[in-house]
Amino acid sequence: MKKSFVAAAFLMAATFGAQAQKGFKPLFDGKTTAGWHTYNKTEAGSAWVVDNGALMMNSETKEGRGDLVTDKEYSNFHLKLEWKVAEGANSGIIFFVHEEPKYRATYATGPEMQVLDDERHPDGKINKHNSGDLYDLIKSSTRAVKPVGEWNLAEIIAKNGKLELKLNGKSVVKTTMWDDNWKALIAGSKFAKWEGFGAYKSGKIALQDHGDKVWYRNIVIKEL
Repeated sequence: MKKSFVAAAFLMAATFGAQAQKGFKPLFDGKTTAGWHTYNKTEAGSAWVVDNGALMMNSETKEGRGDLVTDKEYSNFHLKLEWKVAEGANSGIIFFVHEEPKYRATYATGPEMQVLDDERHPDGKINKHNSGDLYDLIKSSTRAVKPVGEWNLAEIIAKNGKLELKLNGKSVVKTTMWDDNWKALIAGSKFAKWEGFGAYKSGKIALQDHGDKVWYRNIVIKEL
């Protein structure tokens, strides 16, 4: 076994241990899709595979596709995870997702923290569509994303309507949900006429299948 691999494994174990001491619980065991399922289905689609301790969307297959969502709903929480994308890839971390057959997609109800190759994907040229942005609602206050192929640490903190997004340790979005300003943000976005969007105060967390290869790992959450 290579020393670098041992060191990486030790660091990951130490990280999880520290997070556990602070009240964080793993949402991903690093080996299986336990605790997750494809939106509006009962099991996780086969396109989501475990690759070197990370959940990977295998975009090369047409089988078992769809956004992955947690089995459990969350209201007040602090979510941490790491992500990286392939060149030109697009994905997202969607939260307060209401799972019901009348909603055909996670993003029909859940706001999204954008995950993207800003340099190569067309969305990178669109305002409020870059990595770390509250997708189509609020642009990041600073550019904090790392180059493609490197891991990014994303955090979503939601408590009693107060919402904060962090990327690689930098606070990039702060807002209050469900007040008049929130309603105005939605009214000025592509979601203006989407019934139920951004309205639910409890919901599931989703990892988006946008048709591109993306990896997620070290997914932990603390309920607040």
